[in-house]
Amino acid sequence: MNKILVANRGEIALRVMRSCREMGIKTVAIYSEADRNAPFVRYADEAVCIGPPPSSASYLDGDKIIKVCKELKVDGIHPGYGFLSENAQFAQKVKKAGITFIGPSPEAMDMMGDKLSAKAAAKKYNIPMVPGSAGAIDDVAEGKRIAKETGFPLLIKASAGGGGKGMRIVEKIEELEEQMKLAISEAKSAFGDGSVFIEKYVSGPRHIEVQILGDTHGNIVYLFERECSIQRRHQKVIEEAPSSILTPELRKRMGECAVNVGKACNYVGAGTVEFLVDEKRNFYFLEMNTRLQVEHPVTEMITGIDLVKEQIKVARGEKLSFKQEDLKISGHSVEVRVYAEDPTNNFLPDIGKLLTYQVPKGPGVRVDDGFEEGMDIPIYYDPMIAKLITHGKDREEAIDRMVRAIDDYKIVGVETTLGFCKFVLKHKAFVSGDFDTHFINHHFTPEMLKHENEEEAEIAAIIAARIMGAEKVVKLNGNVGTVAISKWRQNRSNSQSAGGY
Repeated sequence: MNKILVANRGEIALRVMRSCREMGIKTVAIYSEADRNAPFVRYADEAVCIGPPPSSASYLDGDKIIKVCKELKVDGIHPGYGFLSENAQFAQKVKKAGITFIGPSPEAMDMMGDKLSAKAAAKKYNIPMVPGSAGAIDDVAEGKRIAKETGFPLLIKASAGGGGKGMRIVEKIEELEEQMKLAISEAKSAFGDGSVFIEKYVSGPRHIEVQILGDTHGNIVYLFERECSIQRRHQKVIEEAPSSILTPELRKRMGECAVNVGKACNYVGAGTVEFLVDEKRNFYFLEMNTRLQVEHPVTEMITGIDLVKEQIKVARGEKLSFKQEDLKISGHSVEVRVYAEDPTNNFLPDIGKLLTYQVPKGPGVRVDDGFEEGMDIPIYYDPMIAKLITHGKDREEAIDRMVRAIDDYKIVGVETTLGFCKFVLKHKAFVSGDFDTHFINHHFTPEMLKHENEEEAEIAAIIAARIMGAEKVVKLNGNVGTVAISKWRQNRSNSQSAGGY
């Protein structure tokens, strides 16, 4: 494999290209007109404008991407995450075109991309499941029957869904019919598939996922877990590895279950098996993501394994160079997603120019980003600016290092989630490990962050005043002391005495 096209943009495109360069592999970037000046475009060995800004006319145009691959004699396509990364039809077209798709087979994608077929496959290996419907539900009477068996509260979920779309929490039987209709409608609109299913709502859940890696020779290993319970709108904001609540025994059981899920679909490449863990530490299979995850860096930090390089090696037909017993956890890692969003306004996306953009540095700090100072945040794509990752000898050091890194991260021009992430990291519930996916509902209000921002602004103003002020020694009532005199006042006085304004 001598040349790889990265069918993505931003930080993940740049991250994949760096691993390719270390492996001596040439890279091709595709970009939309909105990303013409992005760093990943300049970093690639070759770059092709794929279309106008809307993703439907650029990054999601699979036929055009394959055409570029043929013209430039590309050997493989790395899809990153999002866009076409879990599109089985695209993967099949890539394969048919004689190009290597760096990811699982289209069949595995199809099986695990549908939550119902994924649950059916996992069930064959006796993997714990959340109680609920065995298949798709579209009949309200059937839904009510299952709801009575499952009990309340319960979840109605879109079979083809993700990101919280097509998901409804139902507290009582009287709400079921309306919520089912809403879930079906939303699922059709978002995914073109109105299939929904019902499952028991797990109280106080932790969202814990296990990274697996499989090769074409039948070997599958797990690279431990990631804690992903800090979420807004059912989407992750902070992740860490390993989880603070797993015992070695539970970690092994969950890891082996994840491997079995991989075996159920003959999985090849990097994938993630997601679980819910309840208050009693019972775990249940949730779904499988057949791609690289946004939060993969924390796994890389605690294992020392470059997952992108492993994806490429597997795609080339190589055997995994390590076995399960070779894998060890080294220290602790935390990742925060730096979104251009306003946490004080329901995390609504923010747009604007990065007037100041300075990333943190130092031991144990990693920044995966795709922006530079002076760039605009496009309105067409996900508002993530960067991923900030820290590593330490233990959880406490990783968290302390992250707080320091957040303070060192300078972004002016757009609102970001950095302040919110710092709030979480310093909260006693997070520090103690006693939290779940409802952290925001239980512990956060916009007013808390506004109050902290006001206090920090006041402190910053005092410091700035001291820096800007000039000290003058004076004698008051016989005592010698210092009085700060504003430089603005000094300059104004000097200009007036010189005849100026």
